[in-house]
Amino acid sequence: MRYEYKAENTCAQIISFDINGNIITNIDFYGGCNGNLKAISKLLDGSTVEEIEEKLLGNTCGRRPTSCTDQLAIAVRKAYNEIN
Repeated sequence: MRYEYKAENTCAQIISFDINGNIITNIDFYGGCNGNLKAISKLLDGSTVEEIEEKLLGNTCGRRPTSCTDQLAIAVRKAYNEIN
Protein backbone atom coordinates (compact mmCIF):
# COMPACT_ATOMS: atom_id res chain seq x y z
CA MET A 1 0.00 0.00 0.00
CA ARG A 2 1.29 3.45 -0.89
CA TYR A 3 1.23 5.96 1.97
CA GLU A 4 1.75 9.73 1.77
CA TYR A 5 2.63 11.89 4.78
CA LYS A 6 2.71 15.69 4.96
CA ALA A 7 5.94 16.52 6.81
CA GLU A 8 6.01 19.28 9.44
CA ASN A 9 8.79 21.82 10.09
CA THR A 10 11.14 20.39 7.45
CA CYS A 11 12.33 21.29 3.98
CA ALA A 12 10.77 18.07 2.67
CA GLN A 13 7.07 18.74 2.23
CA ILE A 14 5.78 15.24 1.47
CA ILE A 15 7.17 11.79 2.30
CA SER A 16 5.70 8.80 0.50
CA PHE A 17 6.52 5.11 0.74
CA ASP A 18 5.11 1.63 0.34
CA ILE A 19 4.21 -0.32 3.44
CA ASN A 20 3.59 -4.06 3.46
CA GLY A 21 3.06 -5.38 6.98
CA ASN A 22 5.84 -3.57 8.81
CA ILE A 23 8.26 -3.43 5.84
CA ILE A 24 8.92 -0.06 4.21
CA THR A 25 10.06 0.29 0.58
CA ASN A 26 10.18 2.87 -2.21
CA ILE A 27 10.67 5.90 0.04
CA ASP A 28 10.36 9.27 -1.72
CA PHE A 29 10.91 12.72 -0.24
CA TYR A 30 9.51 15.76 -2.07
CA GLY A 31 11.63 18.76 -1.20
CA GLY A 32 14.59 18.76 1.15
CA CYS A 33 18.24 17.90 0.52
CA ASN A 34 17.84 15.84 -2.63
CA GLY A 35 21.11 13.89 -2.63
CA ASN A 36 21.07 13.07 1.08
CA LEU A 37 17.42 12.03 1.07
CA LYS A 38 17.90 9.82 -1.99
CA ALA A 39 20.75 8.07 -0.18
CA ILE A 40 18.70 7.64 2.99
CA SER A 41 15.85 6.19 0.92
CA LYS A 42 18.19 3.61 -0.61
CA LEU A 43 19.77 2.71 2.72
CA LEU A 44 16.40 2.19 4.41
CA ASP A 45 14.67 0.31 1.60
CA GLY A 46 13.33 -2.95 3.03
CA SER A 47 13.67 -1.84 6.67
CA THR A 48 10.98 -2.45 9.26
CA VAL A 49 9.02 0.28 10.98
CA GLU A 50 10.88 -0.57 14.19
CA GLU A 51 14.33 -0.35 12.55
CA ILE A 52 13.53 3.05 11.07
CA GLU A 53 12.24 4.34 14.42
CA GLU A 54 15.28 3.01 16.25
CA LYS A 55 17.70 4.73 13.88
CA LEU A 56 15.92 8.00 13.14
CA LEU A 57 13.28 8.97 15.70
CA GLY A 58 14.31 12.15 17.51
CA ASN A 59 16.93 13.18 14.94
CA THR A 60 16.96 16.98 14.63
CA CYS A 61 18.15 19.40 11.95
CA GLY A 62 19.85 22.62 13.05
CA ARG A 63 17.65 24.46 15.53
CA ARG A 64 14.52 22.64 14.43
CA PRO A 65 12.95 20.17 16.84
CA THR A 66 12.65 17.61 14.01
CA SER A 67 14.24 16.62 10.69
CA CYS A 68 13.26 14.92 7.45
CA THR A 69 14.42 11.59 8.88
CA ASP A 70 12.58 12.14 12.17
CA GLN A 71 9.46 12.89 10.14
CA LEU A 72 9.99 9.64 8.21
CA ALA A 73 10.12 7.70 11.48
CA ILE A 74 6.90 9.39 12.60
CA ALA A 75 5.26 8.72 9.23
CA VAL A 76 6.06 5.01 9.09
CA ARG A 77 4.69 4.47 12.62
CA LYS A 78 1.54 6.43 11.78
CA ALA A 79 1.02 4.40 8.59
CA TYR A 80 1.57 1.12 10.43
CA ASN A 81 -0.85 2.09 13.21
CA GLU A 82 -3.53 3.16 10.71
CA ILE A 83 -3.27 -0.10 8.81
CA ASN A 84 -3.37 -2.23 11.93
